[in-house]
Amino acid sequence: MIAGQTRELERFADRIRLRAVKMVAPHGFGYLGQALSSAELFAALFSGPYRRDRDKLVCSPGHYIISAYAAAPDLGILSETDLSTYGQDGSSFEAVGTERSPVVDLTCGSLGQGLSGAVGFALSAQLRENLDSRVFALISDGELEEGQVWEAAMFAAHRKMGNLIVLLDANDSQVDGPVSSITTIEPIAAKWESFGWAAFEVDGHDADAVNHALELAVGESRPSVVIARTSTVHGLSCLPEGADGHFIKISPELVDAAIAELEARLA
Repeated sequence: MIAGQTRELERFADRIRLRAVKMVAPHGFGYLGQALSSAELFAALFSGPYRRDRDKLVCSPGHYIISAYAAAPDLGILSETDLSTYGQDGSSFEAVGTERSPVVDLTCGSLGQGLSGAVGFALSAQLRENLDSRVFALISDGELEEGQVWEAAMFAAHRKMGNLIVLLDANDSQVDGPVSSITTIEPIAAKWESFGWAAFEVDGHDADAVNHALELAVGESRPSVVIARTSTVHGLSCLPEGADGHFIKISPELVDAAIAELEARLA
């Protein structure tokens, strides 16, 4: 990828971060960390292989819907005004996604369900011999603690679902603390490969690396997973040390500092 394209992906990711900050600001707390960790994933996906008119998009962890919302204005799907209602009573843009959430085709409540839904979409395309339809599923590393994920992975490999691509946000964060302190899920790539998947492990904040991994993934004849190593505080140096990126509390002063930092990078 040429330097200009890489820089635009980086700017796209920072626009996602900036919108996410503004979305949680009225509440003083929220799922900002999920947007900080997955910004490059959505930027690379929406700028590259995802074709909204023919592909399916699944957001398995419902709280990650903030990232999809924050990316959507770049595709002309949502407006900045739409995002201003995020998390408000009666809004269509819930803080935790539901069956009516826009932008994605499926988001889930209980964690670990999204890959099964994605496999359903991919199986439908197979049975209809729709060879020009892909299914992209965002899942989190905490969800790998759920057995349902591995049942779906096993079935996808059995069906040789080359039309199924998983983006795995491996940020080592869940509500109880670091995933690694709760359950040992490593080695992640080797586990997926042992189930018959192609696995590509990258620095999830290297937009060029994520983009390249997605290019390789869509060329596979078997299901594939892009394992993105990320952080829930990446991209905002103003966050205090030890900030809880899973569900962050953010003061008006910190909001102002975050907006100023991001707008300076985007200037």
